[in-house]
Amino acid sequence: MIHHVSLGTNDVLRARRFYDPIFALLGFRMLKCDDTGVHYGTGDILFSLVVPTDKQPASAGNGAHIAFQARDRKMVDDFHAIALKHGGRSDGAPGIRPEYDAHYYGAFVLDPDGNKIEAVTYTAK
Repeated sequence: MIHHVSLGTNDVLRARRFYDPIFALLGFRMLKCDDTGVHYGTGDILFSLVVPTDKQPASAGNGAHIAFQARDRKMVDDFHAIALKHGGRSDGAPGIRPEYDAHYYGAFVLDPDGNKIEAVTYTAK
């Protein structure tokens, strides 16, 4: 079982400006923030954006992405729109991905550090 996920960031405040509205939509809240990172969850920390401890620049993992479960298709659409509004780049507009499943509805974005995140639902609406 996964306890939490951390991705690197080169700018904690920029990461907050991007992730705060996305996680408000998805039901996470900011639990802790300092100059080394920002941490989100529902009670315990579930997701963090951190400055690498080796002091080297953060870089996105090629082939890696984090998918967040959305309640419905509208939430996926809103996730994509909010991400683009706050400095993200689209890496796949909202839509059905039949190569995964006939009901797989997702959207992919790259955060300001290049990390790939997704919102997905299997609901029909």
